[in-house]
Amino acid sequence: MLIYLSYFSDVYQINVVPGKTYMLRLIGALLHMECFFSIANHKLTIVEADGEYTKPLTTDHVMLGPGQTLNVLVTTDQKIGRYSMAMGPYMSGQNVTIQNITAIAYFQYLGASPHSVALPASLLPRFDDNLAVKTVMDGLKSLEVGNVPKEIDTNLFFTIGFNVNKCNSKTPKQNCQGSNGGVMAASMNNNSFIKPKISLLQAYYGHINGYFTEDFPGSPLKFYDFVNGPNSAPNDTGSTNGTRTKVIEYGSRVQLILQDTGTVTTENHPIHFHGYSFYVVGYGSGNYNPQTATFNLVDPPYMNTIGVPVGGWAAIRFVADNPGVWFMHCHLEVHMTWGLGVALIVKNGQGPMETLPHPPADMPRC
Repeated sequence: MLIYLSYFSDVYQINVVPGKTYMLRLIGALLHMECFFSIANHKLTIVEADGEYTKPLTTDHVMLGPGQTLNVLVTTDQKIGRYSMAMGPYMSGQNVTIQNITAIAYFQYLGASPHSVALPASLLPRFDDNLAVKTVMDGLKSLEVGNVPKEIDTNLFFTIGFNVNKCNSKTPKQNCQGSNGGVMAASMNNNSFIKPKISLLQAYYGHINGYFTEDFPGSPLKFYDFVNGPNSAPNDTGSTNGTRTKVIEYGSRVQLILQDTGTVTTENHPIHFHGYSFYVVGYGSGNYNPQTATFNLVDPPYMNTIGVPVGGWAAIRFVADNPGVWFMHCHLEVHMTWGLGVALIVKNGQGPMETLPHPPADMPRC
C-alpha cells in the first residue's frame, strides 16, 4: 500500500535484506485512474501478469490499470539506504483534469538509519508518457508456448471510446455538462450499454423476455478514420443505447479487434473480460490495418485485462469454451457507468461439461 505524503505523516515501509531477491505482488486497486510504479535505483523484472507466468522482462517501471496484477522481482543490489517506491498517475486522454500526485512508500535496507533521507524514484514516467506504456507491453511474452488459436471462425471488431449525446434534460445546467452542452457517454461499436434491471444470466437462463436483445453488431456499422474523428460534439458524436448482447457459438475460435476512437478524445482503455483470459496477439498505433498488422502467434501474453493503447488497437484471441453471459467492459469505473461495455453470450455445447449448470437450489430469490 502506498500513502499520499501530503495527507499522512506515516509512510508504508518494506524492510529488506541486502543481496536478496524479493517478489512483489502488485495489484491495481484502482477505480478511475491507471498508474505507473517504480522503485528508486532498482530494476523491476516482470514474471507474471494477470495470474499467468511471463518470460522475465526487466524494466525501470510498470503501469497498472484497475484490476490488473503483476508479479515483479526486485534484487537488493544497491548500497544500504532508504529508497522511494513511487506510484503516479497515467492519463492519456486530452484535456482531462487529474490529480497529478505521486504516492510514496519506502524500500529500506537492513542497516540503514531509520532517519535517512529516501532516494527519490526519479524514473517515474511523465503522467502522459504513452511510449513508456507501449515499451513494456511490446516486451511482454508468455513463459510457455500457448495454445493460441491459429484458425479463426469468428471475427469480431469492436470500437471503444467516448460519445457526447444531445441534451434532452429539462435541467441542462445540472445534467448536461459535456462538450457544448451535451451529455457524456461511452460505447462499444457506438452502443452505450444499459444495465438491466435483473441479472442478464438469470434472464438468459430463464428465457425471460424484455431485458436484453441479441443484436449487438460484430463490427462497426461504418468504417472511417476512427482515431481522428468525428468530434463536432454533440452533432456527430452521439451513440445508441440498449442492453444489446453478442451471441457466440460454443467452441468458436474468436479473434476480436479492439479499436480506440478519437471521438471526443483518444485514451488508453483497460478492457476486462469476465469469465475468460485471452491471448494478446497484436498491439499497435493508429487504425487497425489487417494488411500491415503483425501478430505474435507463438508466445503472446495470456491476460484478462488489456490496456487498449491510446489512439491504437489490440487484437485478442480466445476459444469460447465457457458457456454463460460474460461482461466485457472498460475497467475505469466512470467509463463503465457511461456505457463502455457489452455482454457476450456463449451458447451451450454438447453434454454436461459444455453446458451452463443449473442455479443452486438454495439461490436467494429477488
